[in-house]
Amino acid sequence: MKILAVDTALGACSAALLGGGSVLARLFVAMERGHAEALAPMVEAVMREADIGFSAVDRLAVTVGPGTFTGQRVGLAFMRALRVALNRPLTGVTSLAAIAEQARAETGADHAAVIHDARRSEVYLEIDDGGARLARFEDVSSALRGVTGTLVLAGTAASRMAEILEAEGRTFLLSKITAPDAQWVARLAAKSEPQESAPRPLYLRAPDAKLPARP
Repeated sequence: MKILAVDTALGACSAALLGGGSVLARLFVAMERGHAEALAPMVEAVMREADIGFSAVDRLAVTVGPGTFTGQRVGLAFMRALRVALNRPLTGVTSLAAIAEQARAETGADHAAVIHDARRSEVYLEIDDGGARLARFEDVSSALRGVTGTLVLAGTAASRMAEILEAEGRTFLLSKITAPDAQWVARLAAKSEPQESAPRPLYLRAPDAKLPARP
């Protein structure tokens, strides 16, 4: 089974083609903006490197968020259009779950907590595959107390949390992963059943922009 996956939700843009559990081609570029311009050429480059036509792709996968308002919509819009064009199922994966999967695989940890700075003293938090949520940074330490076994922290706010856990005398591993990699989006999609409907963006916080009030 060949799975084409992309991510544009956070601080990177990536695309990967997975076949039979192996990465056939992959591109990953750290970037804070410019995802809309970078994504299509990146996907085309991945397909050229793998020397495989789009018709050979069996499934599609994309991160649905949490992430930047514009970033997560770029990937979703692109892959939803490809879903229609190819008539292939599209699986949505949270950006934090993809980071957690990579962090566990690279460190051998039993559990992963992804803590990503959401500003306003809040973070996007996902512990293992328990679902992404918005949490106060000060509450994360308590949320991790029930985790037993080896724990790895990842995400842009992981190093700050590491200082707190270290002061509390708790043991953990610290990963440098701060953005999803499309190959891990594909690996997670391979473990799930195909979705009949197109995935929708996951917004954990309403956008700051407001429509003007009616006179």
